[in-house]
Amino acid sequence: MSNIPKTPPLVEQLKGGLDAPICLTWELTYACNLACVHCLSSSGRRDPEELSTAEAKDLIDQLAALQVFYVNIGGGEPMLRKDFFEIVEHSVTNGVGVKFSTNGTYLDRAAAERLVALPYLDVQISLDGMTPEVNDAVRGEGSHAKALEAMGHLRDVGFEDFKISIVCTRHNVDQLDEFKALADDHGAQLRITRLRPSGRGVDSYHDLRLTNPQQRQVFHWILDHPDVLTGDSFFHLNALTTETGGPNLPGLNMCGAGRVVCLIDPIGDVYACPFVIHDEFLAGNVRDAGGFAHVWQESTLFTELREPTSAGACASCGSYDACQGGCMATKFFTGLPLDGPDPDCIHGHADEALAGIASGSAPRPSQDHSRPGAAVPVALTRKH
Repeated sequence: MSNIPKTPPLVEQLKGGLDAPICLTWELTYACNLACVHCLSSSGRRDPEELSTAEAKDLIDQLAALQVFYVNIGGGEPMLRKDFFEIVEHSVTNGVGVKFSTNGTYLDRAAAERLVALPYLDVQISLDGMTPEVNDAVRGEGSHAKALEAMGHLRDVGFEDFKISIVCTRHNVDQLDEFKALADDHGAQLRITRLRPSGRGVDSYHDLRLTNPQQRQVFHWILDHPDVLTGDSFFHLNALTTETGGPNLPGLNMCGAGRVVCLIDPIGDVYACPFVIHDEFLAGNVRDAGGFAHVWQESTLFTELREPTSAGACASCGSYDACQGGCMATKFFTGLPLDGPDPDCIHGHADEALAGIASGSAPRPSQDHSRPGAAVPVALTRKH
């Protein structure tokens, strides 16, 4: 028998962390012209302490030195920064690819022509309803029309495979086929992601979250559409494979927080992932000595997140190996223990604990840049 140790599965290796993140999310600004009710960063007002152009370029140089493959740039609305193109161009010309998310308001024909000329760049336009009624109740009046207009500009200049990004809610889940047709019509790719109770989503989560039957619907829909991207956000639904005997959803299917991904916010604070903007998950700041590399490689928080973890309350569940216990951020902001079941556990194992959490007792995001009175109510009828 060979004494050569077996190489652990890729997921198990990644749980121990990497010398640099595969990719990371960088919220370029908290400024935003919209006030989406599920905004993960509670954006609206610009933070006066946000990184300067010079600091942003220096950060890109740090990421390039670490051989970070690409950054997901978001906000807020990143195109509101006057130096947006300067920062993006510095990134792609220095070997760090860019995927940026926009609500489309400022993506006119001229911007589309400038974007299509850049290498290593992808664009993601956010849309949360196929009709203004569904979309604008979440994203704000007129946002549906602006997003479609921006998609048209990208299509017309020949920008292939840009992304149309959907946060899946109980109000738009029955529109998935229509979203897919829209993407196909524009030569784009559809990307659907999970709703999480982050930022303003803490307050809208229980009105927008998928019902159990809808979660099952999404699971099977994703399996039937392998060309649709999900960003691993639905890995908690892999618990269904113990019922179906079928395959897992495509992807790494693990929580990568502090292991393979992280978030840098507009003022340089580094959090474990985009969905846990809370002091408990703050690892450091890129302005500190040693910069981003020191935070990523030496911070106490990230070191702890890379330690082996137990299944906790999910240990007796036969689905744990498939779903890995679900999303850390979703548990945290609903008041559930991090070693407990996901609040959207498809088997309902979190339902009793979730019902027992007193109103207002769950953690709140540490940052809120919402403009006073700007939040848009979710006006649609709740479906059970």
